[in-house]
Amino acid sequence: MIPTGQFGAELHRLGFHFYTGVPCSYLKNLINYAINDCEYIGAANEGDAVAIAAGAYLGGKKPVVLMQNSGLGNAVSPLTSLLYPFRIPLLGFVSLRGEPGVPDEPQHELMGQITPQMLELMQVEWQYLSSEMAEAKQQLLQAVRVTEQNRPFFFVVRKGTFEPEELRSQTPLLAANQTVRVKHKRDQLPTRYEALSLLHAQRDSHTVYLATTGKTGRELYDIADHAGNFYMVGSMGCISSFGLGLALTQTKKDIVAIDGDGSLLMRMGALSTIGCYGPSNLLHILLDNNAHDSTGGQKTVSHNLDFVKIAAASGYAHSIYVHQLSELEAVLSEWKEAKKLTFLHMRIAAGSKEPLGRPHIRPFEVKERLVEFLGK
Repeated sequence: MIPTGQFGAELHRLGFHFYTGVPCSYLKNLINYAINDCEYIGAANEGDAVAIAAGAYLGGKKPVVLMQNSGLGNAVSPLTSLLYPFRIPLLGFVSLRGEPGVPDEPQHELMGQITPQMLELMQVEWQYLSSEMAEAKQQLLQAVRVTEQNRPFFFVVRKGTFEPEELRSQTPLLAANQTVRVKHKRDQLPTRYEALSLLHAQRDSHTVYLATTGKTGRELYDIADHAGNFYMVGSMGCISSFGLGLALTQTKKDIVAIDGDGSLLMRMGALSTIGCYGPSNLLHILLDNNAHDSTGGQKTVSHNLDFVKIAAASGYAHSIYVHQLSELEAVLSEWKEAKKLTFLHMRIAAGSKEPLGRPHIRPFEVKERLVEFLGK
């Protein structure tokens, strides 16, 4: 077995001290080490963890993601449509529940058989982590070489690999809502393009705009391409978790995550994580047109939800319904003056600008440009 503390210290020496993930009994000792001695963000699901790690990487960290292999399926979307096109590296540890020949629960049987093949299909380089410390240290060096080439590397971890590591007493993070402003008058229903144009007009030299998948990123690009913009492709639902990772690691920048109703609904558990960790420099804006606009305008169920109250209950300091563009401008100014984690919900008209092109800059170029912007 690997002495967990020694292994964690080696990871720390190599620059890995930002962790995120979802617990697994096979990885509990490494997770306990991360919680005890490093920065650890507990994600609602494995896909969110990958997105948090990706944001942290752009913010200057070398992130580690921890997950059970049952959650590898949840992480497929950000692994293939976020890390791959943007060339974002991370170090992953995935347990091998259901390993052939090792008694386990029936729900792990198939995933235990296909975990290595899944990583290979996603073009993620991987190895079984050795249970011998000397060999494991050499494997870590190889993993570092892969991540330095802007590619993820995963260790597949068998049962009993890590020595026991006791979890020290934890002080719960307590987040409380301070402001709730609910809908109380008629909506203006501006177009998405109008809302994004206002946001762009209000930007300054230390503001980053993260645009969710689909028409949001395309319209923001059409309004004005900017080094401080990030246009998400694929990875639907991951923009807020990506924003959390970036906000936690770039505390001197203003991070604005621009979400859509279909996107937010897909990974709404992220609200609880964001609300708990509560970075004051994160503004989460939901532009809600009650439709999957990029795929033909099919209705979402957003009309049946009170997102302001959901965000408030999740721990966002301020949760505000925005009825019109003038309110959006005013609330944005308020947030810049006295930053707290803030959620804004604005209903907009369905549809988008026609004709609407696509960004001519490649995803990994967007990433590289934004990293340079963040470093200024």
